[in-house]
Formats: sequence, structure tokens, C-alpha cells
Amino acid sequence: MKTYYFDNAASSWPKPKQVVEAMTNYLTENGANPGRGSHQMAVNASRALFETRKSLAKLFGISNPNDICYTMNTTEALNLAIKGALKEGDHVITTSIEHNSVRRPLEYLRKTKNIEITYIQSDITGNVNPVNVRAAIKHNTKLVICSHSSNLLGTIVPLSEIAEICRDKKLVFLVDAAQTAGTLPIDVQKMGISMLAFPGHKGLLGPQGTGGLYIHPELDLEPLLQGGTGSQSEAIEQPLVRPDRYEAGTQNTVGIVGLNEGIKVVLEQTVEAIHAKEWSLSQRLMEGIKEIKGIQIIGPAIGEDKTGIVSFVMEQVDASELAFILDHTFQIAVRAGFHCTPLGHQTAGTTETGAVRASVGFYTTEDEVAHFVQSIKEISKHYTK
Repeated sequence: MKTYYFDNAASSWPKPKQVVEAMTNYLTENGANPGRGSHQMAVNASRALFETRKSLAKLFGISNPNDICYTMNTTEALNLAIKGALKEGDHVITTSIEHNSVRRPLEYLRKTKNIEITYIQSDITGNVNPVNVRAAIKHNTKLVICSHSSNLLGTIVPLSEIAEICRDKKLVFLVDAAQTAGTLPIDVQKMGISMLAFPGHKGLLGPQGTGGLYIHPELDLEPLLQGGTGSQSEAIEQPLVRPDRYEAGTQNTVGIVGLNEGIKVVLEQTVEAIHAKEWSLSQRLMEGIKEIKGIQIIGPAIGEDKTGIVSFVMEQVDASELAFILDHTFQIAVRAGFHCTPLGHQTAGTTETGAVRASVGFYTTEDEVAHFVQSIKEISKHYTK
């Protein structure tokens, strides 16, 4: 039975066949630890990690691939960036559309390091005004953190304008690209990004358990982990050389091999073309459900630029119940609830109801969107009799 997958904001699916084949081939031909030996299998494993760093550097406009460190996901990357950069008493500026992977580390540091936090309030659709960022800067401001796009609303934040403020005030600028890596153009040098946290399993079309953090060459973070790196094993402290300083322990080599193939697909198709396709599909979906009785779409209006996320509330049906019906009756996979972003729901005014989030991806088809719209119409008829 066919599954209609509309949960790409959580993880993209299906994966390109090249990803599956590369991972299968790697597992059958090589199982060595990268950097943990001079034998050919270990050397090949190290080479595979570096090849993926090169692909990431090409995609994100990064000069030195070794300024990219691998993590299991965006959450780990954000924890490394936030906890590694902030000291006792520092002030941080962030926004009202952030994911818990930003908010929770910050609130933890508020308690343990007495950091100060300012949450810039966006408008109800998630738009962040850079003027408010500038106004929030204090004498002890160290870091500005922005989600490139809300994981609830699909709103795209004006990164370049915020980066210009950060450059002017000599602040570190951290971008959460969980919803945009591989689906929106990102050039860390042109856009003035100090640190970029990204997942491998979403827009980059790789497997789960992959991700990374770009760290500007002039920044030095406290490592999140200490341990074996395969280099300078005689030293009692973590090496200073990148990327070893931030990569303790064995990497997910097979996953990173798969990630490289996903990035190659993105580079071949181009980020611009992928975004255009996903935007078009999201517009079709919004057009299809906007007139259904009781539907309230949240986020940017039809025709505005956004990522491939369409979140909505159906006043006759609880969000979790609607997701259950879509799954069990119409074979449609969506995510309902609060999407790990209570800040985003406060912004959208959906704290009491939650929302259903449908997110298209690179492999979503127009027929699948039509099936989604028709299913919502049938459910609406049942509840409005």
C-alpha cells in the first residue's frame, strides 16, 4: 500500500537510490575506523569523510572543508555551538520562532552560567525584523542565533541583514539551517555566517544520524566531547587541530558516505530548482485547502516566499486526531502537535490547539498533493454534516 509522505520537515523520504547503494556497498566492502590505522581500509574510511566535507564546503561556500565538524544531527551541532561559545554572564539574542534545540540549551545555560537571553518577537507569520535585533544588543551581547526558517511556519528569516548587524557590532552569528540546508541557497562567506548548524537527513537527502557544524576559522569553541580522535594520541588534552578538536570518537562513516551521495544529488539538481519545486507544491497544497470550512493556515500567505511547510488547524478536529485519520484512512504521513517549538506556537497563536504540519520534499509529486487535498475535503465533509 502506498504511503503519501508529508513529513519531510522531520526527515526527507524516500532517499535517492544512490544513497542506499553507497551505504550498502560501504558496509559490505569496508568496516574500518577512519583515522585509527594506516591500513588501506582505514585510509579509505578517512578519505570518505574528507570527500563529504568537500561536498559540504562546495554547497555552503566554505573555503576550508576542515572547518566543518560532523555531528549526529542539528541538535548536537547547536549544542556544540552554543555551549562552546558562551561564557559566564554573556548575553544572547534569538527569536520567537526557535526550535527547542536552541531554546533548551540556552535555558540550561541561563541556570548554569547565568547567561542572559533576549527573544526577539516576530509577527504572527514568523517574520523577524532585523531592526529589533539591533535594538536588543547590549554591552555583553556575544551571540545572535536565528533559525533560517521556522520548522512550524516555513517563514524565511532575512539572514544577510541580521549578519550585517552582527558584523558591525562584532557579534558571533549562529544559523540553524535544519529546514533550509539543501533547499535554500546558503553561502556562509557571502551571507556573513559565523557558525552554521545543519542536518544530513532532511534537505541534504542523507540518512539519519548525520549532520554538522561549520565554525568560522577565527572562532575557537570549547569542545562538547573529549576523547579519541586517532591523532595526537600521546597528548592528554583534546587536539587543537580541526576537525579533530570537535570530533571525539568514531564517526558514523557509513552514514556520511550516504550523505555525500545525497549532497551530490542536491548539487546536480541545484538548490534553486529544489526550492522552486517545493514552493510550487506548497502553494498547490495551500490553494487546495484554503477554502475548506474550518481550516486556518498559519505562516506566510499564499504567494509569499517560504519553505515547503504548510501548517494548519482544522477547528472541527483535534490536530492529533486529524493526523491519525490521515494516516489510518488515507495513508498520509504528517506531524501533529507542537513540533518541538512552543515558541513558534506562541507566536502563531496555536498554543492551545497545536497544528497539523504537512511538509513537501524533493520527491513529492503533484498527484500526492492532490490526494492530500481531497482527503482533507472528505474529512471536512464528515465533520461538518
